[in-house]
Amino acid sequence: MALHKENILVVDDDIHILELLSRQLKSLDYHVYKAISVKEALYILRDSTVDLLITDIQMPEVDGLQLLKYANEHYPLMPKLVVTGYPSVDGALEVIKTGAIDYLTKPFTKVELKKSIDKAFNNKEKQSSSTKSDIKFEGMVGSSSAFQDILNIIDRVRDNRATVLITGESGTGKELVARAIHYSGKFSKGPFIAVNCGAIPESLQEAELFGYMKGAFTGANENRGGFFQAAEGGTLFLDEIGAAGLAVQTKLLRALQEKEITRVGSRKLEKVEIRIVAATNVNLLEEIKNKNFREDLYYRLTVVEINVPPLRERKTDIPLLVEKFLRKYGVEYKDRLPRISSVALEILERYPWPGNIRELENIVQRMVIMSDGPIGVEDIPEFLKYQIDFPQKGLVPLREMEKEYIKKVLLHTKGNKTKAAEILQIDRKTLRDKLD
Repeated sequence: MALHKENILVVDDDIHILELLSRQLKSLDYHVYKAISVKEALYILRDSTVDLLITDIQMPEVDGLQLLKYANEHYPLMPKLVVTGYPSVDGALEVIKTGAIDYLTKPFTKVELKKSIDKAFNNKEKQSSSTKSDIKFEGMVGSSSAFQDILNIIDRVRDNRATVLITGESGTGKELVARAIHYSGKFSKGPFIAVNCGAIPESLQEAELFGYMKGAFTGANENRGGFFQAAEGGTLFLDEIGAAGLAVQTKLLRALQEKEITRVGSRKLEKVEIRIVAATNVNLLEEIKNKNFREDLYYRLTVVEINVPPLRERKTDIPLLVEKFLRKYGVEYKDRLPRISSVALEILERYPWPGNIRELENIVQRMVIMSDGPIGVEDIPEFLKYQIDFPQKGLVPLREMEKEYIKKVLLHTKGNKTKAAEILQIDRKTLRDKLD
């Protein structure tokens, strides 16, 4: 029989029960993690993927009920089973309140254990199927396969601190993806700090990111924390990471590797517990070739990479984005939801949108402001509408163009040079010289 893909964590302070449960679960072809205390269990939950928690209630220092309450809030989709040698009605009710799927009294048979595990995983599948279909991230709309791929990656990384690099053209919504990762995950209670590396002069980048000590440089009149300290417990979003100077890149590499930073003017190391999400609209591999970006930092940043395609490659998302922006600016400016004609929408879908979603939003905002009723073709900016491109003739010297024009004027005046000179607004002598 093939090994099940699920991982089960068993927590019990009785080593004999722990080993017995472990053997029974392995005979059912599950992978097993063992913890002899709640503290040890928390380390395993933090560093590993656990699909089912089985815990005893009566344990020294911290009991199983506290573990269940912790797991219920930090890992709400993970099913929990309780095994206990001290059953009671009140105890069973309290266990059920913590979200446990089942309550097994010691001793129990392998058949009873399997039945409870099957019940737990069946319940999880029902929850997952309903949750998956309802996965939504604030501000993000779309229906294209590329958009769905982005949502799937966000769903996988939102509950861990893996470093994420978001790539894509300017205006594709990279910061929106970063915010979705942060605010949909279990670290959403922490701060989300967005930093535009390109907007900070290279000489100030280290001080702004890591903070500085009083007297570290001219103008440093007090100790001050940087963006890393401000993002403690949350997410630090480094936009335009390609604009970071090489000196700062070295410091960033250490911060990612060791989870510690040093303020400018200090030798003291400070531990930081944050998630790093970076974004770039330049090709970092090209920057590495040009010696403008550290290769080792690049691979540290790309633990998970999310590429946000340009809008021209996800045309099916345009109607949903237009509807979103119509709702947003209709309520803001008109106190209603404006409608858009199908022909006008077709024009928007046809345009290649070099400025991506940001350009689309600006155009919709403008149309809502300028329109008096439903948005039609007349409200679409001219440059978005169909254009006729006439073939370009080869460029000719100015002298030849002048010659051709004089010939046409003389033909019009039937060779009358006086009238031709009047039309050309030159005197007869100048005309004669040009004819010669």
